[in-house]
Amino acid sequence: MKIAVTGKGGVGKTTFAAILARLYAEENRPVLAADVDPDANLGLALGFPEEELASITPISKMKDFVNERTGVDPSGIMKFFKLTPKVDDIPDLFAKSCNGVKLLVLGTVDVAGAGCVCPEHVILKRLISHLVIMDDDVVIMDMEAGLEHLGRGTAENMDQFVVVVEPGARSVQTYNKIKTLATDLGIKRVRVVANKVRNAEDEEYIRSRIPAGDLLGFVHYSAEVIDADRQGKSPYDYDGKAVEEIRAIKKKLEKE
Repeated sequence: MKIAVTGKGGVGKTTFAAILARLYAEENRPVLAADVDPDANLGLALGFPEEELASITPISKMKDFVNERTGVDPSGIMKFFKLTPKVDDIPDLFAKSCNGVKLLVLGTVDVAGAGCVCPEHVILKRLISHLVIMDDDVVIMDMEAGLEHLGRGTAENMDQFVVVVEPGARSVQTYNKIKTLATDLGIKRVRVVANKVRNAEDEEYIRSRIPAGDLLGFVHYSAEVIDADRQGKSPYDYDGKAVEEIRAIKKKLEKE
């Protein structure tokens, strides 16, 4: 399974991605969780110690390594660099393990200038493409709301593209924007998980705005998840109800 999880900030996509990764690890599956969000807090949600996370440098910030792999001229005289750098050994070189999940922090690159082609952006796109074709591992990517690092071929090869939303107009608007971007990349179906759902009214709000065929399920509001976040712990170890709701969503994903 190759799953990309996205959504606007604060909706709980990292919580969902982390619990999903832990559930696959629970089955003794090889799991690689890739953090492609600029906030880069997937590690805490997976249960990594803060001290270990503090020692991790995102791939996009490893300037010397990126320059070496892309063949950047240190003098700056030559402006050419490789568009197909070697990346297949990066997971083994830099991934850290905890609770049965390998974490790879990719980081991100400011691509505000349309069509940015810089060594960091090239190596991230190439690395994400490699992760998608890895044969053995379950790969779960915690993405930002933008899809800048997904090329058309990469996106088409994803098994599932999941947008996490909460019951609110801004979150649903973000879903609509992501769906448009995904369609442009050739992704035929974008699925939705509704998080922080408090009651039947919230469920009805989501159902009225998300096509029934795209809605994977609900994860209800949880004080335990908030407590886990405050303590820098994995929500998987704090909230059995949320874990079971995401387990049901996982089964639905696998059936399709």
